[in-house]
Amino acid sequence: MIPQSEFRNLKYQEMICFAREGLGLSESIPIELAPLEGRGSDRTFTRLRWNTGHSAILIHYDPERIENSLYADIDVFLHSINIPVPRLIRHDPVHCLILFEDLGDQDIWSFREAPWETRRALYQQTLTIAHRLHSFPEKQFPLDRVKLMEDFASALYRWEHDYFRNHFVRGVCGMTLEHSLEQELEEELSALSARLSKIGRSLVHRDFQSQNVMIRDGEPFLIDFQGMRWGSLFYDLGSLLCDPYVEFNEDQRMNLLLYYYNLSKQDLGWEDFQKMFWEASGQRLMQALGAYGFLGLKKGLNAFLEHIPSGIRNLHLAASKAASLPRLLELSSQCHKAIAAAGR
Repeated sequence: MIPQSEFRNLKYQEMICFAREGLGLSESIPIELAPLEGRGSDRTFTRLRWNTGHSAILIHYDPERIENSLYADIDVFLHSINIPVPRLIRHDPVHCLILFEDLGDQDIWSFREAPWETRRALYQQTLTIAHRLHSFPEKQFPLDRVKLMEDFASALYRWEHDYFRNHFVRGVCGMTLEHSLEQELEEELSALSARLSKIGRSLVHRDFQSQNVMIRDGEPFLIDFQGMRWGSLFYDLGSLLCDPYVEFNEDQRMNLLLYYYNLSKQDLGWEDFQKMFWEASGQRLMQALGAYGFLGLKKGLNAFLEHIPSGIRNLHLAASKAASLPRLLELSSQCHKAIAAAGR
């Protein structure tokens, strides 16, 4: 049996060899490795540096999380349809290694305190990219070359509802719902799933938030798109514009939503478009809060717990704007009180 220290050394040598071959670097060129903060997706990120000013990003992923193994092929596809993403350099599916270009350290989240004029321009560029993704014709998707995770449909929406109730309502808030509220909430969320499922299918990023939009030389690039699938474009819009990591006032959020609306040829009128946005935002925020509870309490990634207060505020806002979600609005109020009482 190989000692653990020796096993780690073998893994290190395997990664270095993979990187050298992908980058065309001889053994005489020293490579500096700098681990990067994990992203809560069973992957490790390492920045490689060599010579002066050259760098790349190396990912080692857990194949048990199926979406991780889809990243490389999705990256190549997105690049081919002119969606700005990091350039793939090499993928080794056997050893679960991916090497791609380094986009730097600035994401759109880094501009959260910048003047609104600066932020607005970056978000408008990002929404233009999102519209390009959402508009890609389903008939042209290369099914033979690119695999995606399961489509957004009733089953996945229901999974997100259960994720929210288990890991946030029960796990974080310590609440057990009364039977009547539980039953009414279930009916309400089932109807929400049905409405979202009826919206025309688009390619969606699935985790379209500020830390997954890198900014290089003033231009946005998308990352962490391994969860891409067919679903409602409103889910992506809710992810970006009701993102718990950043703050918008009402005018700013509506300005950006209207910008996207004017890009697209929508069958929906502006009022109905806003209604679907708020409903999908409620759906997305339930998923996000469930993830914060799971990653913070189950995985020990405490940084995710810090975003719960803004997440529950945004959920309450979305439910209050969507007249069809009164039980979710009631639940968000109860959760807010429970969190405040617990001192979180």
